[in-house]
Amino acid sequence: MIDLHTHTFFSDGELGPAELVRRAAFAGYTALAITDHADQSNVVAMLERLCPVAKELGEANGLTLLVGAELTHVPPRMIAAVVKLAREHGAQIVSVHGETIVEPVVVGTNRAAIEAGVDILTHPGLITPEEVQLAAEKGVFLEVTTRKGHSLTNGHVVKLALQYGARLVINNDAHAPSDLLSFEMVCKVALGAGMTLAQFDEAQANSLELVKRGEDAA
Repeated sequence: MIDLHTHTFFSDGELGPAELVRRAAFAGYTALAITDHADQSNVVAMLERLCPVAKELGEANGLTLLVGAELTHVPPRMIAAVVKLAREHGAQIVSVHGETIVEPVVVGTNRAAIEAGVDILTHPGLITPEEVQLAAEKGVFLEVTTRKGHSLTNGHVVKLALQYGARLVINNDAHAPSDLLSFEMVCKVALGAGMTLAQFDEAQANSLELVKRGEDAA
């Protein structure tokens, strides 16, 4: 089981990196990405703290640990520059906090993130067909999320992704220990969003592809 969207107390999560990794390993996760909320003001400092310890921390717990960032509420015109900055400072997974319907994310964020070539557009809300097509063309993965609130538009995201050939991943957006759901519950969320078991398996394979890509980038 893989989760490429988690948070520690470096942003708004409840746990430190070591405890998050330990709890994820105990829950059966084989790979994890720490992707704390970041913008142009803190992304470098955050990566400089986590990158040097990630490999050892993951190995000590028997899982693959990637360090990334979820660029959050960054003005659309600044997203490409911050994506570049994050990659230059070691981010193995770069995601952007998409236009969820439960937060006041600036309209245009989804498109700017896709155009910037992020790895994952998280909880993209009522993403448009044109944006989904662009994501498919650029190889940007769209997130199906188990997180309350953000998950309200999962069905919409899945429907358009399947229609236009965009690739999906499934993440918890974990902020607390209880957010690290079991494989069975994650599967149920995917099925509830309209995915088949085969499509759920494909999403798991997509996550594994991103893990391998992140390892190669280290």
